[in-house]
Amino acid sequence: MRIDLKDYKSINPIIKMVTGHDLFGQIKGVTTDSREAIDGDLYIALEGSVNDGHSYLEEVDALNVAAVLINKNKGSSNLKAQKIEVTDTKKTLGDISKEWRRKFDIPVIGITGSNGKTSTKDLLYHVLKKKYNVHLTRGNYNTSIGLPLTMLEINDSHEISIVEMGANQVGDIEYLCALAKPTHGLITNVSSAHLEGFGNIDNIIKTKGALFEALKNGVSFVNYADDKVKNAHKLGKKITYGLNEICDFPADIHHDEDGSIILTIDSQEIHTQSQNLSFAKNIIAVASIAITLGIKWNHFQERILSYQPPKGRCEVSKYDKITVIDDTYNSNLESCSAAIDYLKAFSGKGRKIVVLGDMLELGKASEEQHIALGYKCSSSNLDAIFTLGENAFFIKKSITGIQKNHHFEVRQDLIDSLKLELKDNDTILFKGSRGMKMEKIIEGVFEK
Repeated sequence: MRIDLKDYKSINPIIKMVTGHDLFGQIKGVTTDSREAIDGDLYIALEGSVNDGHSYLEEVDALNVAAVLINKNKGSSNLKAQKIEVTDTKKTLGDISKEWRRKFDIPVIGITGSNGKTSTKDLLYHVLKKKYNVHLTRGNYNTSIGLPLTMLEINDSHEISIVEMGANQVGDIEYLCALAKPTHGLITNVSSAHLEGFGNIDNIIKTKGALFEALKNGVSFVNYADDKVKNAHKLGKKITYGLNEICDFPADIHHDEDGSIILTIDSQEIHTQSQNLSFAKNIIAVASIAITLGIKWNHFQERILSYQPPKGRCEVSKYDKITVIDDTYNSNLESCSAAIDYLKAFSGKGRKIVVLGDMLELGKASEEQHIALGYKCSSSNLDAIFTLGENAFFIKKSITGIQKNHHFEVRQDLIDSLKLELKDNDTILFKGSRGMKMEKIIEGVFEK
């Protein structure tokens, strides 16, 4: 990870305040990746479970970095770059980020949740950027390392910041809020995604709920369609939304003649070009924030119609006469069930087929969750199902009533089978956790 500092003249005093070191040269960028380091950077050596950034000090030194931030007694004495020794480089990165954030008096919108964080962030950015100069989290820079780097990208030209917050264990969101100091926040939903790092759903609720806890003097946008989110809000101002009449932004979902979703949000009719229910729910959440921040409804409608979802997030493509739904970015029980419902909503006489890979990071709940997904498939009037991976075998095992139910352990075998199976007018959904790289199956089947 690497970021350029637009307002780089302000960084040296902050580094001195945090570390106690005067800097000899001007820092113009910050990186934690030795492969991305360039002249004038501060290279931060992080100790990870697989790699230790201190192993690459000589490499970054040859690239003329201005300074290296290292843990005490870990650096070579032969470096040309200035050495800044601290007790914990990861904590120091966070402290630098926290002080940088204090420079800016702008709304900072924190977004977390089990599903839909990135999709909601991207849609909100698309809506707001027409009126405001918006800073947002790049890609998935939403961790205890990525978020501090994200905050360092804020500069004086920005009017609003949108910060995505991810969590892998209890306490993560509380820590990220301490750095980002959000003024507004939204929890998309709370589910059993990523159970492996939390142990149980109560710990997930507690962890995600830390965003609302950090907003005692701010504004929480509360999804009234999710009881876990609703109950997580205890203090401070709240603005409510959801498929519920008793909220600030009540919404209803219906369909146009072509099957595309039409939303009524706070008595305003919003047309979409999508049949994706998950996308519709994102629109409701984004409306509550955007309208609160001064976006007009006609402008909101225009931005919704011009939005193109990123690759791998319910992206619909045509390959000859076969319709492909690429939802390969990630997967858990809730998002996969929603994707299957999206597939079912497609009109046409062709077959409905799903290709599912392992749902990862579920810990002890993995078998149970994959079996539950099998039950979902069984009740969804699917014509065929193909599964890939060790855990996905439990999907196959629990399916009833679907004659074409095939399981594979090797990706190429699945690709070869699909090439023989697919025919004109089929609609096929691809879904799996990021580590399964399900997009490679689409490439193998359809791209020449």
